Amino acid sequence: MLDRAVVDALFPSDLPEPAFWEEQYPPRGLAEGAKVTRLGPSPTGFLHIGGLYVGMIDRDLASHSGGSYIVRVEDTDQAREVPGAVEQFNKAFKYFGIEPDEADAVGSYGPYHQSQREQVYLTYVRELVRSGHAYLCFATKEELADITARQQATKLPTGYYGRWAIWRDKTAEDVQAALDEGRPYVVRFRSPGKAGERTSFVDAIRGPLEHDANRNDVVILKASDQSPRLPTYHFAHAVDDHLMRVNLVIRGEEWISSVPTHLQLFDALGFERVEYAHIAPLMKQQGGSRRKLSKRKDPEASVEFFIEAGFPAPAVQYYMRGLVNARLAELPLAEALEAPISLAECGVAGPLVDLVKLDDICADHVATLSGEEIISLVSEWAATYDPELVTVLASERDAALAALRVERGPEVANPRKDLRKWADFRTAYGFFFPSLFPLVSDRTDERLGGLAPELISAFAADFADGYADLEDGQEWFGQIRELAAKHGFAPNPKELKKNPDAYPGSIREAAQLIRVALTGSKASPDLHAVARTLGTDEVLRRVRALAG
Repeated sequence: MLDRAVVDALFPSDLPEPAFWEEQYPPRGLAEGAKVTRLGPSPTGFLHIGGLYVGMIDRDLASHSGGSYIVRVEDTDQAREVPGAVEQFNKAFKYFGIEPDEADAVGSYGPYHQSQREQVYLTYVRELVRSGHAYLCFATKEELADITARQQATKLPTGYYGRWAIWRDKTAEDVQAALDEGRPYVVRFRSPGKAGERTSFVDAIRGPLEHDANRNDVVILKASDQSPRLPTYHFAHAVDDHLMRVNLVIRGEEWISSVPTHLQLFDALGFERVEYAHIAPLMKQQGGSRRKLSKRKDPEASVEFFIEAGFPAPAVQYYMRGLVNARLAELPLAEALEAPISLAECGVAGPLVDLVKLDDICADHVATLSGEEIISLVSEWAATYDPELVTVLASERDAALAALRVERGPEVANPRKDLRKWADFRTAYGFFFPSLFPLVSDRTDERLGGLAPELISAFAADFADGYADLEDGQEWFGQIRELAAKHGFAPNPKELKKNPDAYPGSIREAAQLIRVALTGSKASPDLHAVARTLGTDEVLRRVRALAG
């Protein structure tokens, strides 16, 4: 073991002792059972939907227990940091209503970026080196590659352990000689684990678990020739969870194999162990099998996918809460959002993310909103993703409200459900706004069913010339029925089927001409309601465009 003076000389002379940090970050004094949770996103890319999923659970358990939910940016891998990633995290948390109790400038246990906590980590690294729980390792990349190659050749587990840990038992003189030469080094944890040993621990979701004990001397502080001098994830999370007084860590099941290492670090540092809960990953159906949602393959793996499309946040929260605890999916949305999440009810099989089901939930939710609420939410979304739509909704607010009343409202037994997310608004309602609607004037347009252009023109002209804005729907549709008969259309599809050569189409195809002229689509809400909402002048403008 190195002399204390030699160890201390490796670190800044003004580096505080552990007692200083313990005083800076005292126990929180929370009520018994209060949970302090944290989410540790890494700014090396976009936020995975799984991060939002865990953050939602973190937030819920902390708030229902009277604890605190922390977002701690784990940015020690600065070479891979993506500009704007942290801002994207904050936008996602705000959009989906899971903003943390503590993050950045909010909270007394920061800084909440690991890159700003260098001194804290150095204090505890120095403490482990002083006590012999950690040591300096000068192994080169070439030496480490050679170790790995020889282990693979002899079919041994790869890693830096036992006789392969070539600097573990070097003498103080050897270490001093390397320091004198100015050789760069990392600091490694001296693992107490032995081959064949097992570690037992209790997972808050999975119950008692057993795993191979860690025997690898993991790196806890990166190379001495780097600045800032930052730790690895394993070490940083142990120090931060202790000082931030986190007592429940919820994370993906891929971290289960790291628990033995983390427990060793907590013990060597003299910290109380935290409780771990490892959740199953979100899955995707592909053919007859399931696989993990992939950042590389699946656009819906990114939280930004849901924000850009304008999925309503409460509906997404409701759906995701149902994935955590199945019982919540059986409750009404408002009730499910208030009901507490239970770790005991979390499954160990990865839940399937089904976008079709989510769309249905979104449609049901939007159908409960008032026109004013929808305009407000669409406008808020469109401010970023569709600025033109914001202007239209502001200048034609009455038209927007009228459009949203078509086949919607408390008096309608089965309200329209064609608006699922805010990006759908143009498709579902854009035709109500003259400034957004491209007139249909090409009589060879495939939406018109392939009818003769001369017939289309004559039919549309007659409709416009004799148009009456009638209040009764049946009477209004009678105008189409009369013109259909005049222009040789069959009175119904059955008659057309009997004698297809005798007619250009049936009443259905005739009505389709007016539908496409007014809405640009072969499927629309009730045509009479659309016409009344548009008003006579706009109806005539659109139909005359088709007439040419």
